[in-house]
Amino acid sequence: MEEEKVKKIVRKGYAKIAKEGPSCCSGKSQELGYSEKELQAVPGGADLGLGCGNPVALASLREGETVLDLGSGGGLDCFIASKKVGEKGKIIGVDMTPEMLERARKNARKGNYKNVEFRLGEIENLPVADGTVDAIISNCVINLSADKRRVFEEAFRVLKPGGRLMISDIVLLRELPEVLRKSIEAYVGCVAGALLKDDYMALIKEAGFRETKIIEENRIPVEFTIRDPTAKTIIENSKMSVAELKEVSHSIVSVRVSGVKPR
Repeated sequence: MEEEKVKKIVRKGYAKIAKEGPSCCSGKSQELGYSEKELQAVPGGADLGLGCGNPVALASLREGETVLDLGSGGGLDCFIASKKVGEKGKIIGVDMTPEMLERARKNARKGNYKNVEFRLGEIENLPVADGTVDAIISNCVINLSADKRRVFEEAFRVLKPGGRLMISDIVLLRELPEVLRKSIEAYVGCVAGALLKDDYMALIKEAGFRETKIIEENRIPVEFTIRDPTAKTIIENSKMSVAELKEVSHSIVSVRVSGVKPR
């Protein structure tokens, strides 16, 4: 799909989620690595069930650090990270969907998060100055970008020397059928835009990151990666059977990836 078309599709899909509230998969966050304590500590509207892991758990955040969340959604990971960096630290969430920003800012006010800021912007063109961020987190968002190379280049630009990249995302073990690659619903569901695992890791290295590695890899049930209403639409539009869709899901995995910008 063309880049601008992809952006419009994603923005429209996530604007709808922001307005309607948690997806059918919210409440599954503990299975993705969040503790009950973390989830209880954040505003109720922050967990929209959109993640595929817990990048904050990987990031080893320290007090006083500046952390950037690519595609911050309702603010869940930002709010969890804010506790780890403390009052002297700063969390910046970037999202291109105005409705998501509105929801996140409302959650920030509700929870009185003084060290969290949300900015309107695209992860391919970050509204963040060069070399100002200690750590970047992202949760099931980069797969939605039509220009992932640019995303990793931008991440590299804004990180300080020695800064860390710690992300959870969806990748593929083998190519998807063409009918899914062209599916709007599958794109919004974090599937159609996903890259092959090796290609994804190659882009991170080409952007300049070192010590790149996959910390964890998990197969995700199809109802996690393609949310229930979306899966029904895909089945109807593509004429795929439920059995065929489940077979495809075996090639879809969530990965937790880390990398470092050289000093």
